[in-house]
Amino acid sequence: MSESSPLPQASSATPIIAVEHVFKSVTDSTGTLDILRDIDFRLAARETAAIVGASGSGKSTLLSIIAGLDTPTRGTVRLDGHDLFALDEDARAALRAQKVGFVFQSFQLMGNLTALENVMLPLELSNRPEIRKNARKAATEMLARVGLGQRLSHYPKVLSGGEQQRVALARAFVVQPAVLLADEPTGSLDFATGETIMRLMFELNREQGTTLVLVTHDRAIAAQCEHRITIDAGRVV
Repeated sequence: MSESSPLPQASSATPIIAVEHVFKSVTDSTGTLDILRDIDFRLAARETAAIVGASGSGKSTLLSIIAGLDTPTRGTVRLDGHDLFALDEDARAALRAQKVGFVFQSFQLMGNLTALENVMLPLELSNRPEIRKNARKAATEMLARVGLGQRLSHYPKVLSGGEQQRVALARAFVVQPAVLLADEPTGSLDFATGETIMRLMFELNREQGTTLVLVTHDRAIAAQCEHRITIDAGRVV
Protein backbone atom coordinates (compact mmCIF):
# COMPACT_ATOMS: atom_id res chain seq x y z
CA MET A 1 0.00 0.00 0.00
CA SER A 2 1.47 3.36 -0.96
CA GLU A 3 1.46 6.25 1.46
CA SER A 4 -1.35 7.91 -0.52
CA SER A 5 -3.56 4.79 -0.42
CA PRO A 6 -6.45 4.61 2.06
CA LEU A 7 -5.84 3.02 5.41
CA PRO A 8 -6.92 -0.62 5.79
CA GLN A 9 -10.56 -0.79 6.79
CA ALA A 10 -12.78 -3.55 8.10
CA SER A 11 -14.15 -6.13 5.68
CA SER A 12 -17.44 -7.90 6.28
CA ALA A 13 -15.61 -10.18 8.73
CA THR A 14 -14.73 -8.97 12.22
CA PRO A 15 -11.21 -7.45 12.07
CA ILE A 16 -8.55 -8.94 14.34
CA ILE A 17 -7.36 -5.39 15.15
CA ALA A 18 -9.60 -2.32 15.07
CA VAL A 19 -8.11 1.04 16.05
CA GLU A 20 -11.01 3.48 16.28
CA HIS A 21 -10.35 7.25 16.46
CA VAL A 22 -7.50 6.95 18.96
CA PHE A 23 -6.03 10.07 20.53
CA LYS A 24 -3.18 10.24 23.05
CA SER A 25 -2.13 13.37 24.91
CA VAL A 26 0.10 14.01 27.91
CA THR A 27 0.04 17.08 30.13
CA ASP A 28 2.81 18.53 32.25
CA SER A 29 3.79 21.94 33.63
CA THR A 30 4.54 23.22 30.12
CA GLY A 31 1.12 22.31 28.72
CA THR A 32 -0.45 19.51 26.70
CA LEU A 33 1.38 17.49 24.06
CA ASP A 34 -0.67 15.61 21.47
CA ILE A 35 1.15 12.35 20.68
CA LEU A 36 -1.53 10.65 18.56
CA ARG A 37 -4.43 12.37 16.79
CA ASP A 38 -7.42 10.48 15.44
CA ILE A 39 -5.73 7.22 14.39
CA ASP A 40 -8.28 4.94 12.72
CA PHE A 41 -7.70 1.67 10.82
CA ARG A 42 -8.63 -2.02 10.72
CA LEU A 43 -6.61 -5.17 10.01
CA ALA A 44 -8.02 -8.57 9.15
CA ALA A 45 -6.53 -11.86 10.32
CA ARG A 46 -3.27 -12.76 8.53
CA GLU A 47 -2.67 -9.24 7.22
CA THR A 48 0.66 -7.45 7.70
CA ALA A 49 1.15 -3.76 8.39
CA ALA A 50 4.17 -1.52 8.96
CA ILE A 51 3.94 1.64 11.05
CA VAL A 52 6.57 4.08 9.77
CA GLY A 53 7.59 7.64 10.56
CA ALA A 54 10.34 9.76 12.06
CA SER A 55 11.55 9.33 15.64
CA GLY A 56 9.05 10.92 18.01
CA SER A 57 6.15 10.66 15.57
CA GLY A 58 4.14 8.38 17.87
CA LYS A 59 4.84 4.95 16.29
CA SER A 60 5.85 3.09 19.44
CA THR A 61 3.09 4.76 21.46
CA LEU A 62 0.55 3.49 18.94
CA LEU A 63 1.99 -0.04 19.14
CA SER A 64 1.78 0.06 22.96
CA ILE A 65 -1.86 1.16 22.78
CA ILE A 66 -2.67 -1.65 20.32
CA ALA A 67 -1.16 -4.04 22.86
CA GLY A 68 -3.11 -2.52 25.73
CA LEU A 69 0.12 -1.63 27.51
CA ASP A 70 -0.67 2.09 27.27
CA THR A 71 -4.09 3.74 27.36
CA PRO A 72 -5.44 6.30 24.88
CA THR A 73 -6.81 9.64 25.99
CA ARG A 74 -9.86 8.73 23.96
CA GLY A 75 -10.81 6.23 21.31
CA THR A 76 -11.14 2.46 21.23
CA VAL A 77 -8.95 -0.51 20.34
CA ARG A 78 -10.57 -3.87 19.71
CA LEU A 79 -8.45 -7.01 19.69
CA ASP A 80 -10.25 -9.99 18.16
CA GLY A 81 -13.55 -8.31 19.03
CA HIS A 82 -12.58 -7.44 22.64
CA ASP A 83 -12.67 -3.77 23.63
CA LEU A 84 -9.29 -3.53 25.34
CA PHE A 85 -10.06 -0.51 27.46
CA ALA A 86 -13.38 -1.82 28.69
CA LEU A 87 -11.29 -4.52 30.42
CA ASP A 88 -9.37 -4.05 33.64
CA GLU A 89 -5.59 -4.41 33.67
CA ASP A 90 -5.63 -8.07 34.69
CA ALA A 91 -8.10 -8.98 31.95
CA ARG A 92 -6.02 -7.11 29.34
CA ALA A 93 -2.92 -9.02 30.49
CA ALA A 94 -4.79 -12.32 30.19
CA LEU A 95 -5.97 -11.41 26.68
CA ARG A 96 -2.41 -10.47 25.65
CA ALA A 97 -1.09 -13.77 26.96
CA GLN A 98 -3.68 -15.62 24.88
CA LYS A 99 -3.57 -13.59 21.66
CA VAL A 100 -0.36 -11.54 21.32
CA GLY A 101 3.36 -12.17 20.77
CA PHE A 102 6.02 -9.47 21.07
CA VAL A 103 9.43 -8.87 19.50
CA PHE A 104 11.48 -5.91 20.72
CA GLN A 105 14.57 -4.09 19.46
CA SER A 106 16.40 -4.91 22.71
CA PHE A 107 15.37 -8.61 22.66
CA GLN A 108 14.07 -8.54 26.28
CA LEU A 109 15.44 -11.99 27.13
CA MET A 110 15.83 -13.14 30.73
CA GLY A 111 19.58 -13.18 31.35
CA ASN A 112 19.41 -15.87 34.03
CA LEU A 113 17.57 -18.29 31.73
CA THR A 114 18.95 -20.39 28.88
CA ALA A 115 17.66 -20.02 25.34
CA LEU A 116 15.39 -23.02 25.92
CA GLU A 117 14.11 -21.69 29.24
CA ASN A 118 13.39 -18.27 27.70
CA VAL A 119 11.24 -19.86 25.01
CA MET A 120 9.54 -22.19 27.48
CA LEU A 121 8.60 -19.30 29.79
CA PRO A 122 5.38 -18.08 28.07
CA LEU A 123 4.24 -21.70 27.71
CA GLU A 124 4.83 -22.40 31.39
CA LEU A 125 2.80 -19.31 32.29
CA SER A 126 -0.19 -20.57 30.29
CA ASN A 127 -3.37 -21.41 32.18
CA ARG A 128 -3.79 -24.51 29.99
CA PRO A 129 -2.22 -27.64 31.57
CA GLU A 130 -1.65 -29.38 28.20
CA ILE A 131 0.46 -26.44 27.00
CA ARG A 132 2.53 -26.37 30.19
CA LYS A 133 3.04 -30.14 29.99
CA ASN A 134 4.49 -29.95 26.47
CA ALA A 135 6.45 -26.71 26.96
CA ARG A 136 9.94 -28.24 26.64
CA LYS A 137 9.11 -30.15 23.46
CA ALA A 138 7.42 -27.16 21.80
CA ALA A 139 10.25 -24.78 22.76
CA THR A 140 12.91 -27.21 21.53
CA GLU A 141 11.17 -27.59 18.18
CA MET A 142 10.73 -23.83 17.75
CA LEU A 143 14.39 -23.13 18.53
CA ALA A 144 15.35 -25.73 15.94
CA ARG A 145 13.03 -23.98 13.47
CA VAL A 146 14.91 -20.68 13.93
CA GLY A 147 18.29 -22.40 13.54
CA LEU A 148 19.30 -22.63 17.20
CA GLY A 149 18.84 -26.33 17.82
CA GLN A 150 22.43 -26.56 19.03
CA ARG A 151 22.21 -23.55 21.36
CA LEU A 152 19.46 -24.66 23.72
CA SER A 153 21.55 -24.48 26.89
CA HIS A 154 23.30 -21.20 26.09
CA TYR A 155 22.57 -18.05 28.08
CA PRO A 156 21.85 -14.74 26.28
CA LYS A 157 25.22 -13.24 27.24
CA VAL A 158 27.07 -15.79 25.08
CA LEU A 159 24.74 -15.43 22.10
CA SER A 160 25.26 -12.90 19.31
CA GLY A 161 22.69 -10.17 18.71
CA GLY A 162 21.24 -12.11 15.80
CA GLU A 163 21.01 -15.28 17.88
CA GLN A 164 19.31 -13.40 20.72
CA GLN A 165 16.72 -12.03 18.29
CA ARG A 166 16.15 -15.57 16.97
CA VAL A 167 15.44 -16.66 20.55
CA ALA A 168 13.04 -13.73 20.86
CA LEU A 169 11.29 -14.78 17.63
CA ALA A 170 11.02 -18.35 18.89
CA ARG A 171 9.56 -17.12 22.18
CA ALA A 172 7.02 -14.94 20.35
CA PHE A 173 5.88 -17.60 17.88
CA VAL A 174 5.93 -20.64 20.17
CA VAL A 175 2.58 -19.60 21.66
CA GLN A 176 1.10 -19.39 18.14
CA PRO A 177 -0.27 -15.87 18.68
CA ALA A 178 -3.12 -14.41 16.66
CA VAL A 179 -1.21 -11.12 16.54
CA LEU A 180 2.53 -10.38 16.53
CA LEU A 181 3.67 -6.88 17.49
CA ALA A 182 7.28 -6.01 16.63
CA ASP A 183 8.97 -2.74 17.65
CA GLU A 184 12.06 -2.00 15.51
CA PRO A 185 13.06 -5.71 15.50
CA THR A 186 16.27 -5.08 13.53
CA GLY A 187 17.24 -1.81 15.22
CA SER A 188 20.09 -3.37 17.25
CA LEU A 189 21.43 -5.53 14.40
CA ASP A 190 23.77 -4.98 11.49
CA PHE A 191 22.27 -4.83 8.00
CA ALA A 192 22.96 -8.42 6.94
CA THR A 193 21.80 -9.91 10.24
CA GLY A 194 18.72 -7.70 10.19
CA GLU A 195 17.80 -8.93 6.71
CA THR A 196 18.11 -12.54 7.87
CA ILE A 197 15.94 -11.90 10.94
CA MET A 198 13.23 -10.17 8.91
CA ARG A 199 13.17 -12.96 6.34
CA LEU A 200 12.73 -15.46 9.18
CA MET A 201 10.02 -13.36 10.84
CA PHE A 202 7.98 -13.16 7.62
CA GLU A 203 8.43 -16.90 7.03
CA LEU A 204 7.18 -17.75 10.52
CA ASN A 205 4.35 -15.27 10.13
CA ARG A 206 3.15 -16.94 6.92
CA GLU A 207 3.50 -20.43 8.40
CA GLN A 208 1.34 -19.59 11.42
CA GLY A 209 -1.09 -17.19 9.73
CA THR A 210 -0.39 -14.47 12.26
CA THR A 211 -1.45 -10.84 11.88
CA LEU A 212 1.79 -8.83 11.97
CA VAL A 213 2.14 -5.18 12.98
CA LEU A 214 5.68 -3.83 13.06
CA VAL A 215 7.24 -0.46 13.76
CA THR A 216 10.24 0.29 11.57
CA HIS A 217 12.36 3.13 10.20
CA ASP A 218 13.38 0.89 7.31
CA ARG A 219 11.18 1.49 4.27
CA ALA A 220 12.54 -1.64 2.56
CA ILE A 221 11.13 -3.68 5.45
CA ALA A 222 7.89 -1.72 5.39
CA ALA A 223 7.51 -2.41 1.67
CA GLN A 224 7.30 -6.15 2.43
CA CYS A 225 4.05 -5.58 4.37
CA GLU A 226 0.63 -5.43 2.76
CA HIS A 227 -0.17 -2.11 4.41
CA ARG A 228 1.98 0.88 5.35
CA ILE A 229 0.73 3.37 7.93
CA THR A 230 2.86 6.53 7.93
CA ILE A 231 2.63 8.75 11.00
CA ASP A 232 3.87 12.35 11.13
CA ALA A 233 3.45 14.39 14.32
CA GLY A 234 0.83 12.00 15.61
CA ARG A 235 -1.32 11.95 12.49
CA VAL A 236 -1.58 9.47 9.63
CA VAL A 237 -0.42 11.05 6.36
